[in-house]
Amino acid sequence: MKNVVISGSGLFTPTQSISNDELVLSYNQYVDTYNTEHAAAIAAGDVVALEYSSSEFIEKASGIKARHVLYKDGILDPAIMRPIFNKRGEDQIPEMVEMAVVAAKQALAQANKTVADIDLIICAASNMQRPYPALSIELQQQLGAAGYAFDMNVACSSATFAISNAVNAIRGGTAKTVLVVNPEFASPQVDYRSRDSHFIFGDVCTATIIEAEADCRSEQAYRILGMRLKTEFSNNIRCDIGYTEHCFTEQDPKVPFFKQQGRKVFKELLPIVADVILAEMAEQHLAPEQLKRLWLHQANINMNIFAARKILGREPLPEEAPLVLDTYANTASAGSIIAFHKYQQGLVSGDKAILCSFGAGYSVGCLVLEKC
Repeated sequence: MKNVVISGSGLFTPTQSISNDELVLSYNQYVDTYNTEHAAAIAAGDVVALEYSSSEFIEKASGIKARHVLYKDGILDPAIMRPIFNKRGEDQIPEMVEMAVVAAKQALAQANKTVADIDLIICAASNMQRPYPALSIELQQQLGAAGYAFDMNVACSSATFAISNAVNAIRGGTAKTVLVVNPEFASPQVDYRSRDSHFIFGDVCTATIIEAEADCRSEQAYRILGMRLKTEFSNNIRCDIGYTEHCFTEQDPKVPFFKQQGRKVFKELLPIVADVILAEMAEQHLAPEQLKRLWLHQANINMNIFAARKILGREPLPEEAPLVLDTYANTASAGSIIAFHKYQQGLVSGDKAILCSFGAGYSVGCLVLEKC
């Protein structure tokens, strides 16, 4: 079977960021206004008063301290509480493609490849700015690449599932060099009026180059030893926005936003994650002590620590399971790829690692990697 590698990675990070303190100040001002306007109904027991948020609450619940956003204007205004930006026309590049161009060029450079080498592009993200024409095909045009392209969505596991698709395309002979991009323009889907979720998502884009090891010219390549994917249906993380929404006369104002039942997700999803990773480790005859790095999905610090403990059988060292969610927040499918891109220091040829994502679906994507 043909050996396939991740030969390069790239990262686009927005210049603007929002700290927990900024977010909390805005949210608590909104709470004051809401509770004042609904004081009579609250006193009568017809409406529940909103609670304050705090930076301490956010960090304890999630490990998040800040997040990058493409558009900061409006988010911190208690009267608006959403990003303000102009809708781009058909003759303009959408934000997700614009981010992807930057990340893609970085990944190409690291892999020592040119656009001419790319014959498949997969745009994989938790949400797309439009259903069609595919964002991947517009990215293909912007880069000047040949071959073919398609979009795909497996929520927060989109990146690992896309890399697996790339591996299969290379092994099946339908592509030689694949560019996978994960543009996560997540801030517009956040309900900044919700104490339980106003802090969760940030914006970012990652990219990876996947190719046959025999064609690799990179000094930072990782051989993909094994792949394991699993999905199991759950409503506990959900987004209901779709093209049918305009057909309903009574639209729920919460429809555009994601929603989740965090405690249920923690309880139900993490055992699946551990089972998938441990099963693939067993398939590869890989013992916990052989793992040098765990690049895990970056949604919640408590979830990551729990998963790392199950995999290693002990408390993980910070460098073994690096976190990026403290400054990036939850970046959906891009999170584990950010960790992979930024924290490869100290690994040498032959070292083994896990790259794993998990999220809505439920979905889990696990890759066993070896430094070339």
